[in-house]
Parts: sequence; structure tokens; C-alpha cells
Amino acid sequence: MDKATKKFEKEMKSGTASLILLSIMAKAEEPLYGYLIARQLEAETGGEPLIKQGALYPVLRSLESSGLLSSEVEASESGPPRRYYQITQKGKETWIDWKQIWVSIRDYVEVALEGVGHE
Repeated sequence: MDKATKKFEKEMKSGTASLILLSIMAKAEEPLYGYLIARQLEAETGGEPLIKQGALYPVLRSLESSGLLSSEVEASESGPPRRYYQITQKGKETWIDWKQIWVSIRDYVEVALEGVGHE
């Protein structure tokens, strides 16, 4: 993969990370900590997740600082305390807006790429 392609891939991934994490949290029936979120990402993609575990925490903190997630630290029986995240009402409303924006952009890109040959 050349440098320009790697850069494009990185930008695409970083641009969708918040939407994907907000989606995971919107579907969660209970608060989740980082490792469980990472496992959920793997399960949904059937293998390698779009967001690597190391990149997960900065995005979670950003979503929390924006008021879209809340978190609480709880003691763990098997190791250090864990930070559990859950989506806020503002997060649920934002997730709905972001999904609509994503669908609009996805549809636009698909139309723009229609008929473009593979080279």
C-alpha cells in the first residue's frame, strides 16, 4: 500500500471511529468497559476491527468530553479498576443525527463512484 493510500485509509477510519463507537454504545444494554467494547467491535466486523484497541480510548474520552457518553470507574475482582461507559440522552440524539449524515454521505459517494472502472 503506498503512502497516499495509507493516509486515505487512516483518515477514513478516524472519520468514522466516533460514529462506530457511538453505535456500539447505543446498542449496548448495559455499560461497557474498553475491552468489552473492543470485543464487540471484533464481533461486528467478523475479525479485525476498524478501530484498534489503542485508538479506542482517546475516542471514548472525546465522546465523553462532548457529553455523548458518561463513565464510571468500578473496582474489578481481577485487576485494576475499570471505567464503564454508557451513552447519554444527548449521545442517543447525536447518534441518530450522525447516522442520517452517514447515510447521506455514503449514498453520495456510491453514486459518484458508480460506473467508475477498477484499475
